[in-house]
Amino acid sequence: MTTDASRNPPQAPLRPLARRLLWPALATAVVFAVLLTLGSWQVARLTWKLELIERVESRVDAAPIPAPGPAVWPDLETDDWDYRPVEVSGRFLDGELYYYIALSDARGPVGGPGYFVYAPFETDDGFVVMVNRGFVPDGRQPPESRPGSEAPDGPMTLTGLWRRDERGNMFTLEADKGIWFVRESRKMAASLGIDPQQTRVAPFTIDARADFTPASGLPQAGETIVSFTNNHLQYVVTWYGLALVLLAVFFAYARGEARRGEDARGEARGGND
Repeated sequence: MTTDASRNPPQAPLRPLARRLLWPALATAVVFAVLLTLGSWQVARLTWKLELIERVESRVDAAPIPAPGPAVWPDLETDDWDYRPVEVSGRFLDGELYYYIALSDARGPVGGPGYFVYAPFETDDGFVVMVNRGFVPDGRQPPESRPGSEAPDGPMTLTGLWRRDERGNMFTLEADKGIWFVRESRKMAASLGIDPQQTRVAPFTIDARADFTPASGLPQAGETIVSFTNNHLQYVVTWYGLALVLLAVFFAYARGEARRGEDARGEARGGND
């Protein structure tokens, strides 16, 4: 004869709610702390970036100062120097190369896809710095296509904005036939035959100011792109938002577990009746 007990074997009693939530709560606390840390770090980065933008915007029109020489290169703080007006005295050397750029907001009459023309400048202080002489549109890259665009000959003083080097990544195209996609001063100079083992090459470049544009109009100087990628606020919202979502998921889970315990106790009382 089959009894009710054999047809419906009793289920194992649920563990106390606190024990069931222990490990999920610990895991939630760890992940929550990580998300808060990431969010707080992005808040700090946002503050730093806004201060940097403010400093740059206030310094670009300042009076030029001498470009830093080799003695201070090892200790250069690029954030303190980038976009700072500087001046150097010396003369241009032969050769030029081209940095691809899409000039969408040109200050001068020409813009669009084209190139910044870089040329080596030998300073009276005994080092060489790569100078961005200005922009030429696509199709006007060859010097013969733009008569009167050659660099000035002889001694001169040049004023422009100090620019930090760039660093490529795995997706950056390699320089080809004198066309560059990353601003790397010493590699650029080496490609023009300037041996960094024999000649001190500055670890920065200088963007010539607009009044350096030759009478021919090209290269069109003064086209420094002053812009900063600032996604830190978006990241702040993302990390803090994920932290709030995590808490909501945990509390929903905890409420579900509490209801499951209440249902189990109700079934237990009904079975006893």
